[in-house]
Amino acid sequence: MAALTVYEKPTCTTCRKLHALLVERGVDVESVNYHVTGLTEPELRGLIAKTGVAPHELLRKREPLVKERGLGPETDPDELIALMVEHPALLERPVVVRGDRAVLARPVERVLELLD
Repeated sequence: MAALTVYEKPTCTTCRKLHALLVERGVDVESVNYHVTGLTEPELRGLIAKTGVAPHELLRKREPLVKERGLGPETDPDELIALMVEHPALLERPVVVRGDRAVLARPVERVLELLD
């Protein structure tokens, strides 16, 4: 089975649940702790394109900066991308990539879309 790349934060409960599910299914996983490595603008744009959703749909709404800046669907997508690059915690997690497709694995079972 082709490997998946998981953009995650290792201390995240949902990320740990995802890993347990993937291990149970014998899936090879490459983990990227984007909180440490960060993402470039082209990398983030690529992730967003692969998910097929608008940038605001990958916004981690519980982050204080979201409220402080009033970020949401009406925020310019380029502004959101720039802020997510500058503040990686704004990107919801985990994002799972397989080839040219990606999903936000919330709930974790969404990853099954990539395993079909």
